[in-house]
Amino acid sequence: MASRDDRKPDRRRRKDGGRRQPPGRSTPPRRRDRSITAVGGELPRWVREEIIRTTPKARRDPALTHLTRGVAAFADERYAAAYEQLKRAKDLAPQSATVRELLGLSAYYLEKWEEALRELRTFRRISGEPTQVPVEIDCLRALGRTDDAEKTFRMLEDLDPRPETDDEARVVFASSLLDRGLVAEAWKVIKPGRLVANPRPSALRRWYVAARVAHAAGDSDAARRFVDAIAKVDTDFPGLAELRAEIGG
Repeated sequence: MASRDDRKPDRRRRKDGGRRQPPGRSTPPRRRDRSITAVGGELPRWVREEIIRTTPKARRDPALTHLTRGVAAFADERYAAAYEQLKRAKDLAPQSATVRELLGLSAYYLEKWEEALRELRTFRRISGEPTQVPVEIDCLRALGRTDDAEKTFRMLEDLDPRPETDDEARVVFASSLLDRGLVAEAWKVIKPGRLVANPRPSALRRWYVAARVAHAAGDSDAARRFVDAIAKVDTDFPGLAELRAEIGG
């Protein structure tokens, strides 16, 4: 099992101040059609409607207050503050999928692996959405529960996930296999399709891990092709310069 320090999610920042999550750790996917960002201190209508639908009347207003504060802190990457507010919101509105999802992600960024896993599994049960399964797999990997990580990955395959979610799950699980020296198995998981000209961000992360796996397998030519394809899209991709130097040529 890797040491705790080796399992920490990387917090490297972009030049614009945003976090760059390194390939091999999951970047928590967001819903494509619904933003949880509070605008002008107000939650989106669908979030407020969810709280109203799932929460007893006497608890709704305080739950919305804590959720609004938690959303604002989460958006600012103040995960400890978000965690405290969302814990209070959960006590008031335990059936809110939004609360359980954001609490789970806050716990994840704070490296509270067990709690993050529990909350994100509850989010999936309530909402029916598999969007955070890659983060579940990453929590299991951090906990050293490799068999459960594989079971969760195989479970996601049966759910026909969105391409972004599938990419993220493959990034995390293949990296876990590679860390354990299971190169051939990692390649079966991460092997990408055609290198398209305008890839989605999750595809770039998949290509990066594919380059690492190809290099570990001794196929430096394939590894360089993946690295070059990433560089055409994002020259500042985290870890790319180091990987290029490691591959050589």
